Parts: sequence; structure tokens; C-alpha cells
Amino acid sequence: MQTTTNNHSAKGIFYVVLGAILWGVSGTIAQYVFTTYHASPVWVVGVRLFFAGSFLIIWSLITDGAKVLQIFKNRHDTIILILFGLLGMMPSQLCYFSAVNYSNAPTATVLQNLGPLFIIIYVAIISSKLPRRIDTISIVIALLGTFMLATNGHFDQLALTPRGLFWGVMAGVATAVYTLMPRHLLRKYDARFVIGWAMLIGGLPFLYNTFTNTGGLPLTPDLLFWVAIIVVVGTVFTYYFYLSSLKYISATTTGMLGAFEPLTATILAVTVLGTPLTSVELIGGALILLTTFIQALGTKY
Repeated sequence: MQTTTNNHSAKGIFYVVLGAILWGVSGTIAQYVFTTYHASPVWVVGVRLFFAGSFLIIWSLITDGAKVLQIFKNRHDTIILILFGLLGMMPSQLCYFSAVNYSNAPTATVLQNLGPLFIIIYVAIISSKLPRRIDTISIVIALLGTFMLATNGHFDQLALTPRGLFWGVMAGVATAVYTLMPRHLLRKYDARFVIGWAMLIGGLPFLYNTFTNTGGLPLTPDLLFWVAIIVVVGTVFTYYFYLSSLKYISATTTGMLGAFEPLTATILAVTVLGTPLTSVELIGGALILLTTFIQALGTKY
């Protein structure tokens, strides 16, 4: 029994780390799209949600048939799914990319990683217990590492516009919501069903804008290529792996390990953009990696 539990914990950690890495890749590409093509975050998010959701549902229909509709046979689950799509899935993407658009990727990443703080507070309130010491240590280390990676340790460089600050903090709240909200559904249904329908539901408010108003954006082949990568790699697989991890590890652990996103962004900046990696950034990356071992230890004791 203990071996099975450990295997499940390892699987959950693998899923969330992989999801965070893919999210980091997606964020880097999205920022490239914003700066190069001047695309609107609303348009990018609308495209992501609609096409990624459609991809997952079609995939599920091919492999599982009518099972993809089972979730709608339960009224309670249907309500949770709708709320998850509108209050979890959609805000988690819109807030983050709006923060990137109104500030910059490092700043948005730092503020998005406030999510675990909201998770710990929520869990503590619901359980009427203080956070575990290991969770408190992990969140401090993860946030410190994220901050060092994103700002290179210079406190005076975190200059935020009011919009950037607002969307960044909301990205942290949205991260906590979409981590906590679907746990019940993921225990009962395939993650592809839950994520696919949630994406389609979350994309409904943007549907008109997605197909009729590109804001003068020229839909060139290279732009469509990068958007396709964002949809498939950075959305479909990211959410599938990230939310699948919730079946095996706690929401707090999932939130902690999501700090691999800024680590991925830093590696990409060095290898793809030629950005030099400073000693401060190396320390930040090491601190984020350290949270993996701390949380793994926490699953055993």
C-alpha cells in the first residue's frame, strides 16, 4: 500500500512539473506573439480556449464515444463544470496574459506564483488548521526563487503599472481557483473531458471576438503557426498534465511545483534568446528545484 501511494505521489509530481514546463514554453511564445504581432490577450486567450477545448473533446469522442457527455447527466457536476470554466479556466489564462501585456513576463510570473499563498490560506480556513510547516517553508522558498529568477535580485526593477499589478494579483487568485475547483470532477471523470468542456465553456464569452474581431491583426502563416503551438503544446497538454496531477497529490503541492514555469522561461531565454544567466538566477533556479525535494519528502512523512 505504501509503495502504491509513493508511486502515485511520484506520478503527480511528474505531471505537474511537466505541465509547468510546457506552460513556461507557452508563456514565452505568447510574449513573442504579443511583442512581434501586437496581438490582443483577449484574442489569444479566446483562440486558445476554443480550439484547445475542441481538440480535447474531439479526441475524447474518438477514443471514448458518448462517455464524454456523462458529466452533463449529473446536475451538480454540470454546475461545478460551468463554474470551473468561467471562474477557473478562463480567468487563469486571461489574467496571466493580460499581466504579461501590461507589464512583462517576469513580473507576471512572480505575481502568478502568489497562487500557492491563496491555496494555503483557503485550505487552512476550510480545515480550521494552521498550514503545515513544510508547506510554509516550501512556499517561501518557491516565491524567493521565483523572484530571483524573474528580477535578478534587484528589488527596484519590479515596477508595476496599476493594470499590471491588478492583473498579476488576479492571476495568482485564478491559479488557486483552477487548482482547487476541479478536484471533485477529476476524481470522477477523465481529465480530458473536464478540461475540454471547461475550455469551451470558458471561451464562450470571447467567441464573437475570436472569429469576428482580430483588431486589425493580419493572420499570416507564421502567426497562425505560433498560435497553433500555443494551443496544442501550451494549452492542451499543459492543462491536461497539470490538472491530472491533482488526482495524485495535494493542491498545495501542485501549486508549489508550478514554480517550474519561471525556471523554464529562464532556460529558454538563455538558450533561444541568448540572455546570459547570472549567479542570482542560478540560485533562484536551485531554490525552485529544492521545493521538489521538500514536497517529495512531505509525501512520505
